[in-house]
Amino acid sequence: MFNRLTATLLASTMLAGTAWAETTVKAVMHSGLRVLDPVITTAHITRNHAYMIYDVLIAQDSQYQPQPQMADWTVSDDQLTYTFTLRDGLTFHDGAPVTAADAVASLKRWGQKDAGGQVIMDRTASLEATDDKTITWTLTEPFVPMLDILSKQSALPPFIMPARVAETSADEAITDYTGSGPFRFVEAEFQPGLTVVYEKFDEYVPRDEPADWMAGGKVVNVDRVEWVNMPDIQTAVNALSGGEIDYIEQMQVDLLALLEGDPNIVVEKREPTGMQTMVRMNFLHPPFDNQQIRQAALKAIQQEPVLAAMVGNPEYYQVCGAIMGCGTPLGSEVGTETLTQGGGVDEAKALLQEAGYDGTPVVLMAPTDMVALATQPVVVSQALREAGFQVDLQPMDWQTLVTRRASQAAPAEGGWNIFITNWMVPEISNPISNPMLNGRGDDAWFGWPTDERVEELKENFIDAADANAQKAVAEEIQAHAIDNGLLIPLGQYTLPQARRAGITDMINSPVPVFWNLQKAE
Repeated sequence: MFNRLTATLLASTMLAGTAWAETTVKAVMHSGLRVLDPVITTAHITRNHAYMIYDVLIAQDSQYQPQPQMADWTVSDDQLTYTFTLRDGLTFHDGAPVTAADAVASLKRWGQKDAGGQVIMDRTASLEATDDKTITWTLTEPFVPMLDILSKQSALPPFIMPARVAETSADEAITDYTGSGPFRFVEAEFQPGLTVVYEKFDEYVPRDEPADWMAGGKVVNVDRVEWVNMPDIQTAVNALSGGEIDYIEQMQVDLLALLEGDPNIVVEKREPTGMQTMVRMNFLHPPFDNQQIRQAALKAIQQEPVLAAMVGNPEYYQVCGAIMGCGTPLGSEVGTETLTQGGGVDEAKALLQEAGYDGTPVVLMAPTDMVALATQPVVVSQALREAGFQVDLQPMDWQTLVTRRASQAAPAEGGWNIFITNWMVPEISNPISNPMLNGRGDDAWFGWPTDERVEELKENFIDAADANAQKAVAEEIQAHAIDNGLLIPLGQYTLPQARRAGITDMINSPVPVFWNLQKAE
C-alpha cells in the first residue's frame, strides 16, 4: 500500500511539474482571426494561421528556391509530368496518415482560387494519386514556373488538408480544421477576432534539414502559442514592456521610441523584401465599372502623403509605382508619374466630368484595428473628395472587411466600391501569381475584373524566350494594369516587429512562424 501511494504521489508531482513547465508564447498579430479557410481568402492572418496547422508539398527557402517539404519530386524529360512522393511519417492531427489522395483533393481545390493555380490547371491533363504516396501531375505543355508557384510562401499557398475537408466547395468555408502541420488548432479555446490557441502536435515529424524561411525542419520548441488581439498598439507595447506578451508582429514606427533602450526588447525588420500597399476597386458596380472613373481615382491620389501618414519615417517607406515591386527583376513604374510625383488632380476632375460621374457615393471600407491599414483610407478618401468624388468612408474591423469584400452585392446592399490592402513584395513580383493581375471575372480576386488583355499578356509572358523578353512583356502588363485600373499602387514600406529578448532563433522570414524559436523562462 505504501509503495502504491508513493508511486501515485510521485506521478502526481511529475504531472504537476509538467504543467508548471509548459512553455507558452503570447503574440499580438497584425489582426484578429475570424476566417479560418486559407483557400477562400488571401488575408495574411489566415495564411499565418494556416502555416501553424497545415503543411505544404514543397516550400521556398530564403533564396526563393523550391525545396522538398512533405514530398520530393522528379520531372520527366519532356517537362510534362511531375511526380511527387510523400515522405514517411506524415500524420494528420486526428491520427490518420496523409495520403496522395488528400494532396490531390487539396491541390484541386486550391487551383480553383489561386491566380497561379488557375494557370496551372489550364495546362493540366491529369492530376491523380497513383498510389498512397505518389501524386502524378501531367501537363498539356511545359510550364516553367510550375515549381515556383507550388512552393510560393504567400497569397494562397497550397496547404494540404484531409480529402474529406478539401472536397468542400471552393466557394464555401471549411468547418473541419484537421491539419497536418507542426501545431494543432485548439478549437475549443478559439474566440473569433480575440484569441487563437495552438498546441504543439507531438506526432509531427520535422524534416532533417535546418529551417530556412518556409523550408526545412519545422522543429517546435514550445508547448503552446496564443494569439491575443490588441487593436490598440499602445496597449500592446505596454504589455510587451511588462512581459505580459512576447511578440508584436507589426510595430507603429512612431512608437518605437518607447522601446528604445529596453534591454528586454528586440526591435527588428522581419520583411527583408518589404510590403506594397494598394487600392482595389470593384469592377462590378458604379462608379468603378467605368474605366475613365477608375483612371480619375488613380490620378487623384499621390503616394507620398499616404506613406507619410501611414509610416511617418522615410527610412521605413519608399515611393514606388511598380505593380510588381521596386527592386524586383520585373519592376517597372511606367504610367505612374502622378502617383509618384503628384499633379494629377486637375486631370482627375476632367476625367470625372467627361465620364459623366453623377455623384454616386463611393463606399470605401476602412479598417480601424490594423497598424498597417488604419491611415490609408483617410488620406485616400480626402484625395478622392478633392477630385470631385462623393466618398462614404465606412469604418470596420479588418476581419469584417475581409468577409465583406467577398460580397458581390451592390454597395448600398452590403457590398463595396473600394478598399485598401497590403501585399508582400514576393507575392506580387511575378505576373502569373500576382492576384491583382487576374482578369477572369467571377474567378478573379475581389473586385472581379474581366480583362482579356491582361490574360493575353500573361500568356505572352509565359511564352517569352528569355528574361529580357519577359521583362518587356512585364512592362506591357504594368502599362495595361495602370491604364485599366486593375489596382492603384500606393508605395512600399516595412513595419518592424518587436519581441522579448527571451524569444530567440525566430526565423527572419516574410511570414511570421513559430517553429524553430526558443523561449527562455
